[in-house]
Amino acid sequence: MSPARQAAPTLSERLTALARATELASGRLDDEAVAASRTVLDRAAERRSLSADHTVVGFFGATGSGKSTLFNAVVGRDIARAAARRPTTSEPLAAVWGEPGSAALLDWLGVTQRHHVDTPLPTGHADAGRWTRVKERITGAPAAEAPGGLILLDLPDFDSVSLHHRTIVQRLVGMVDVVVWVVDPQKYADAVIHQEFIAPLARHGAVTMVVMNQVDRLPATEVPAVMASLEELVAQDGLPTTGLSKPVAVSAVTGEGVEALRARIRQVADTRAAAGARLDADVDDAAALLAEASGDGEPAGITEPAQERLTNGLAQAANVPGIARAAGRSYALHAAGHTGWIPTRWLLRFRKDPMRRLNLDRGGTVNPEVNRTSLPPMGAAQRAAADSAVRTFAHDAADGAAEPWTRSVRQAARTHEQRLPDAIDQAVARTDFRAGRNSWWWLVLDVVQWLAMLAVVAGLLWLLGLFLLEWFQVPVPPPPYVEGFPLPVPTLLVLAGVVLGIFTALTGRILAGFGARMRERSVRRRLRESVADAARRTVVDPVRAELEAFAAFRRALAVLRR
Repeated sequence: MSPARQAAPTLSERLTALARATELASGRLDDEAVAASRTVLDRAAERRSLSADHTVVGFFGATGSGKSTLFNAVVGRDIARAAARRPTTSEPLAAVWGEPGSAALLDWLGVTQRHHVDTPLPTGHADAGRWTRVKERITGAPAAEAPGGLILLDLPDFDSVSLHHRTIVQRLVGMVDVVVWVVDPQKYADAVIHQEFIAPLARHGAVTMVVMNQVDRLPATEVPAVMASLEELVAQDGLPTTGLSKPVAVSAVTGEGVEALRARIRQVADTRAAAGARLDADVDDAAALLAEASGDGEPAGITEPAQERLTNGLAQAANVPGIARAAGRSYALHAAGHTGWIPTRWLLRFRKDPMRRLNLDRGGTVNPEVNRTSLPPMGAAQRAAADSAVRTFAHDAADGAAEPWTRSVRQAARTHEQRLPDAIDQAVARTDFRAGRNSWWWLVLDVVQWLAMLAVVAGLLWLLGLFLLEWFQVPVPPPPYVEGFPLPVPTLLVLAGVVLGIFTALTGRILAGFGARMRERSVRRRLRESVADAARRTVVDPVRAELEAFAAFRRALAVLRR
């Protein structure tokens, strides 16, 4: 066997896959398809817990099809009541071969009228039941071997005027292992049986028989044409016209074809595979409904460009550019406080730190779960921008998928819609803005400023001392001069200190401008990372989980389709 070819899954594996697919489809796909799958799973669990030695064969037919008469002919005894009054059968009637284990199975089916048959299915004429008993009395031996555990059910007419009868038929047509459709020459083309019963069970060809009863009422020359017409109708319903589901002509009155029908029933009962085949077909139906509800197409999935667009949209809604600019201005303000001209630094106290105003001056050291920024709540425009970003992301991720999954992806993207603003605010509060960290060159320029200030103070004190001494007419030597300069050293100290301080302040301002722009870019990047993390937790991860659910659903369907 080629490695590429895989063994067909067992019924247990298919049921497990159906359970997984149903779980994933719940709340996402059509409720009727999900309910149908759950019904199949429940029915399968119940049927598999009951007798595997019995095959349940149900006779279904319309009023006047001779269903009960045919049932008696197949059994070989007059068990079911047949009369001119319609409908004849009002409750399900069971003919049971092999009593052990049958009671619980019949209880599950809801069949209370039970007839246990000790003799095997007869052979030959429809009236062979009587001859079988005669032969047994004469020879003392059974006429034929008994089939494996078998339960034949005679059911009410599916077109009965009684709602109770129709309810019984609709319930049991989904529970029996083998379905025998009994039609007659007058009603075999009736739309009710084909559209409401046979066609919906088109995948059940392996456990379906189609019987044309009362062929004795047709001229012998017309039987082939009528059977060909029935085969065509059955084929249109989707059933195969070969094997077990190939229509067979019978007459419960003359016995024509009855033995052929019995032979099919014996074959099915002897293999004891009908219950599993029926469940397999039910799983096929459920899988087809789920596949139809799911639709075709594959979602595009989550891409880097889509995540980038989502982050950009949420960053705009969170006013990341404005916060980054505030961080830059805060940096410039702190730089001026460290490198500005010392005599004017006190004026900076009247300028409030932009980051402090936003409660963002703690450099990411706050606990975002209990602290919030002072950013204004998202306005209508910001909320609209955030919603638009989320919708666009969901649309991009689900692009290509059918509507049910597109809808579920959109819903997943909006799972945390109400707390998205808080999540973004926490992300901003969690961001490290480096608000309290100084640049290395601040210290250098600050030292220069203080040296310049010391020069000014020294020069002023020197000049003040000279002035006081002269005031008190104390003789003092003249102040020294620097060669080439007309001014004395004390005056030069004052002027040099002032010029150096102003020049250093201007240098610091230029450097602070560069640093502010770098800080703005750094904060913008860090904020985007924080917003991207919030987007991942509140939007991307739920969407990814939904896409993973889609993939798991498709994998389960693949198992069901093998």
